Amino acid sequence: MARPSAAPYAERLSLVPGAFDLGVIAAWGTVEARLAACSRIQHHARQVRALAERMARLSDAALLAEAAMLRPALLRGASTQPAKPRDTPFPRVSGTPFPRVSGTPFPRVSGTPRTRAFALVHAAVERHLGMRYHAVQLAGGRALTGRNIVEMATGEGKTITAILPAALAALSGRPVHVVTVNDYLAERDASRLRPVYAALGLTVGLVKQGDDVADRRRAYAEDITYVTNKELAFDYLKDRIATAAARGEARHAVASLFSPVRDGLILRGLHVAIVDEADSVLIDEARTPLIISADRPDEHMAEIAAHALDLAGDFAAGEHYTIDAASRLVHLTARGREAIGERAQGLTGVFRARQAREQIMGQALTALHLFKRDQHYIIVEGKVQIVDEYTGRTMPDRTWEQGLHQLIEAKEGLTLSGARETLARITYQRFFNRYLHLSGMTGTGREVAGELRAVYGLRVIRVPTNRPSRRRYLGGTLVRDAVAQWETVAGHSAAIAAAGRPVLVGTRSVEESEALAKVLTQRGLAHVVLNARQDEDEAAVIAAAGEPARITVATNMAGRGTDIALAPGIAGAGGLHVILTGHHDSTRVDRQLFGRAGRQGDPGTCESVIALDDTLFQRFAPALTRLTARGWLPFRLALILLRRAAQGAASRANARQRRRQIIEDERLEKGLGFTGRE
Repeated sequence: MARPSAAPYAERLSLVPGAFDLGVIAAWGTVEARLAACSRIQHHARQVRALAERMARLSDAALLAEAAMLRPALLRGASTQPAKPRDTPFPRVSGTPFPRVSGTPFPRVSGTPRTRAFALVHAAVERHLGMRYHAVQLAGGRALTGRNIVEMATGEGKTITAILPAALAALSGRPVHVVTVNDYLAERDASRLRPVYAALGLTVGLVKQGDDVADRRRAYAEDITYVTNKELAFDYLKDRIATAAARGEARHAVASLFSPVRDGLILRGLHVAIVDEADSVLIDEARTPLIISADRPDEHMAEIAAHALDLAGDFAAGEHYTIDAASRLVHLTARGREAIGERAQGLTGVFRARQAREQIMGQALTALHLFKRDQHYIIVEGKVQIVDEYTGRTMPDRTWEQGLHQLIEAKEGLTLSGARETLARITYQRFFNRYLHLSGMTGTGREVAGELRAVYGLRVIRVPTNRPSRRRYLGGTLVRDAVAQWETVAGHSAAIAAAGRPVLVGTRSVEESEALAKVLTQRGLAHVVLNARQDEDEAAVIAAAGEPARITVATNMAGRGTDIALAPGIAGAGGLHVILTGHHDSTRVDRQLFGRAGRQGDPGTCESVIALDDTLFQRFAPALTRLTARGWLPFRLALILLRRAAQGAASRANARQRRRQIIEDERLEKGLGFTGRE
């Protein structure tokens, strides 16, 4: 399915399976995830801990020397390990002895190189972070040395688990990219873990938004680089643009004779990637391709947008257009096309061409009816900023394509930005498949195990919790509308806070979080709001969310990756209480929010308070919603049926969209390759 690429640097030339193969492999991946388990956890942990206890007695210099002596064995393993397209593990070299070094101040330690490397990390983490690895974390680290996604519950220590495979790969001479979902987490982890890596003779780089090319190149030159998925993928696209004329083995060989192609690159290749929050990066964000574009001035765009929005405002649903709410698409009817042709008489530009005017009108209707302010985007300093529907964070560097962004700007009465011309594009599916080794971690992976297996060749392995979970689900409440919903949520929050317990309320949009905040304010309830408008203080807000009687209202971001530490006495009072106010497209996102309570064996409770006019129900289960509204179904049963029907339909629709994206990307790749451009 894939083979290593010879130019311009190390990466795999991946071939995404066809539709039939995707279906078959996905079905097997779902079954496989239910069967897979981390075997021999205790045996592996005992081996590592036994070695770590001996290494813990070494001085800093001796620990560093031990790591240096381990490198040759790992390097030999890396050079002799056969390359397998879809399941290449890190090198395993059984029984390779340390080289003899005269004057070594400590006895030689036996064990496989991987076990010794894990023991070194164990000792370094204990020394510099004051933490000891649990058996389940060691098992997760071992699984990450293969092409696997490790599912670890929220709060089980995925951050330090990733050190194990990252250090092992770096000691074997492979550049490592640890991929996180935002700049804060990348900077936090790079800074916090740098002393651990330094104890093993490894260097750490950090790439974040705003860094110039020189800083990025230096960061990628380090042994281990912490970087967000977006920055990493865009840096790869920049390299593709820079080497467009030298891609392909023959072209690169010829070009390298006349110019130092490699000297101008940002990355050193796609060797090893360990993806944190892998389901968010590899699944949720894979619905949108990454595009590098340049400004293409269009002095007529403002006039075109005004005409299109004016005409779209006169169109009637059902007569001129229909809306596919599930797929978020607008379809023109025959009457609508006729009306466009009639109204286009006398207009110039794109309105003269039938296909072009119908395309711009479809985008105008989409801008009017399918994209809402404070839900899909916010206005910041006169600019439209897209809000990521899965994380709740803004994406200042993203724009909608094919004129949609400019039409939304015109709808809001803003100055229009320039149209964009695509220079390079890639999907996350194709990008991450190019890594020679790929693995990842998440708290919620089994729901998409089939897709991860089919598209990325990754097997989902679930790691048990270190302590039994004490989180209790209190059930769900279904109310008539949003007004009743916010009153109910405010009442529940007040009751929990009165008992001295902290409350975290999860909403799906900026608009919803501010609507709830208004009700809480009217009731005199102190609270903190975290959404796309206040995301700079995200870590601080979430870190304090475990204080007594504290009410925190957050969109989907909910401080993902940041622990909610319970203040003294809170555990005895019952722990954190989480309220879900809207089911998401996937049950995974619901589980992520509920997972904020009851971390690492702490007590905690969670519940859901859902409105019958919820957007998800309206889009994906309209018939069942109408039956419930008429009183044909009891609310308790209706909530269960609505959730399953709507989330099931939404997940299938999103999966279809991602499959279409793969096919489209493959088609464009072939087309660009045929014309000599990539």
